[in-house]
Amino acid sequence: MKTLLLGAVAALALAGAASAQGLPPGPKVSVVAVTQPLPTQPQYTRVDVPLLREQTAQRSNGRVEVQLSTHAERNLSGTELVRLVRSGQADIAAATLTTLSGDVPILDGVDLAGLAPGIDGAKRIAEAMLPVVNRDLERFGARLMVIYPFPAQVVWCRQPFSGLAELKGRKVRTFGNSLVDFFTALGAQPVSIGFPEVYSALERGVVDCAITGTGSGVAARWPEVTTHVSNLPVSWALAGYMVNIAWWNRLDPQVRSFLEGTFREINDKQWELGAAATRDGLDCATGKAEGCRIHTLATRPITEVPATEADRAALREILEKSVLPGFVKRCGARCGEVFNQVIAPIAGVRAGG
Repeated sequence: MKTLLLGAVAALALAGAASAQGLPPGPKVSVVAVTQPLPTQPQYTRVDVPLLREQTAQRSNGRVEVQLSTHAERNLSGTELVRLVRSGQADIAAATLTTLSGDVPILDGVDLAGLAPGIDGAKRIAEAMLPVVNRDLERFGARLMVIYPFPAQVVWCRQPFSGLAELKGRKVRTFGNSLVDFFTALGAQPVSIGFPEVYSALERGVVDCAITGTGSGVAARWPEVTTHVSNLPVSWALAGYMVNIAWWNRLDPQVRSFLEGTFREINDKQWELGAAATRDGLDCATGKAEGCRIHTLATRPITEVPATEADRAALREILEKSVLPGFVKRCGARCGEVFNQVIAPIAGVRAGG
């Protein structure tokens, strides 16, 4: 018996070593993946390209080849990605949960405005909700493998402000239902504008402020058309990588196991990047060269607005009184029940009081 056990342990160790070194010879697998919105984003250049495309080819000894592209390169807005994966036109796709929630409303509840002031809380909520949201998503023939963050979504304004209360009456570019609910409750005027058009809208005064990630704003050169940026995370623009279930189930089990390992690495790297890029974006925007290592240093530095206790209190109050009730109203009573079962123990706030 002892010999058999030792033999089994040795076999498992060898299997693990083989997996780490790469796939054994076999039929080639060509994978079509459409991931980040733009090819210049760090989430694409620092994670998807090296891990999903280059490392996958190397570690599989050329057996798995990923044809990787961005939404922009495929002329996609992101809202089509569930249908793209469902139809088999893409094997793997990534998009923000807000974007995908048009097809699967419960996805909106994972990243409500004000729900996770810190990235650790956002990660715990994402991990807890992944199997839950997949029960709805799998009806569309797709499954989320990973949920990951972009940098903290913060407010940028073309005129000075010292806290959320001063945004009352200002026109604020938003995206997604919960941000509309949040800024409406704050007394601001939410305006829906596509991300590529926000720069000119700020420049011309079509909007007074806009919300996006710290790093995303720097990458889009928003410091050129704003003067102040808040460091208060309103949300995280959580996103996910999903696969076509029929394609996934047809894969050779060894290939499937290999790709699961790749997704685990991608998950770790994207969460590390989300945390690092949040502070980096602020440092780049405000001209702090020593902290600006991921994005590009702004040529026209702007002012960082520190979050106050009043801001944090307002964020929580609006979540409880406006954002969460709005989500349940749109998504239905079942979504409220799921929220209370899964998210409430983590976030400390319940739907329906």
